[in-house]
Amino acid sequence: MQTSVMFMGTPEFALPSLERLAVNGWPIAAVVTQPDRPRGRGRSRIAPPVKSAALRLGLPVLQPERVRDPAFLDTCRALAPDVIVVAAFGQILPAALLEIPRLGSINVHPSLLPKYRGAAPMNWTLIRGESVTGVTIMRMNEAMDAGDILIQEETAIDPREDYGALHDRLAILGAGLLARALDGIVSGTLAGIPQNPSGVTFAPKIGREDGLIRWDAPADAVVNLIRGLSPTPGAWTRCAGKILKVFRAEALPGSVADAPGTVGEATPRGLPVAVRGGRVCLTEVQMENKKRLPIWDFLRGQRLAPGSRLG
Repeated sequence: MQTSVMFMGTPEFALPSLERLAVNGWPIAAVVTQPDRPRGRGRSRIAPPVKSAALRLGLPVLQPERVRDPAFLDTCRALAPDVIVVAAFGQILPAALLEIPRLGSINVHPSLLPKYRGAAPMNWTLIRGESVTGVTIMRMNEAMDAGDILIQEETAIDPREDYGALHDRLAILGAGLLARALDGIVSGTLAGIPQNPSGVTFAPKIGREDGLIRWDAPADAVVNLIRGLSPTPGAWTRCAGKILKVFRAEALPGSVADAPGTVGEATPRGLPVAVRGGRVCLTEVQMENKKRLPIWDFLRGQRLAPGSRLG
């Protein structure tokens, strides 16, 4: 008898895992994703990426508003999947759902658990200046990202890598690990290892204020914040009374006497801004309600005199 899977995921991070299951021939009883949500200025309802992929693959789609709803749980019991696979679904799963599959429920989590449990592990990994990260496949329980580790693989972080690039790499890495984990679960050769509670750190959902650039921080901290939020949701500051998002920057060595946030003379490398103990050179930005631009194109339309202040 073939092992049936119920896949639960919503954003683009989940796509390589779903596609890997389909390519490998796993019977997918259903794909569960979040409901269509209003997006953009017109507020038209947009399907999540996983729904679009599932329909393209000819797979049945379920979109419960709440996974705790009795009607949805009854549907899952009727489907009787052997295993539930979760990749960035977006809701906490109740015990009543986790106990349905006979082989359990597993999660594709983009960090080296027990570090960075929570909603935004990739963002916080970069913001906190980590040089190594990875993906963990874990068994799920009711606690957040606290289940036994089934398989884990680490990868080095390039100092110039931003959230977008890391996201894409870990999504692909996670899909490969998921395939290995499922084979091990079905064959009975993969045993879980409890997480070490002394190593637990958290990665909460990114709020608007988390993206505020604090120019009185050291250069590396400012650059890591920018990397960790690029391309979305974007680190930001204020410029001429408007929001200026910064997507790319590099730390410049050397001490400065200028107050934090003071703009220097633009150079071929970019626009230097004073921070604590040095400067940060901005190379790609976006003014509120404008296009994202290389700094040199931005400066053609926005005068920033040396000595002016950001923030």
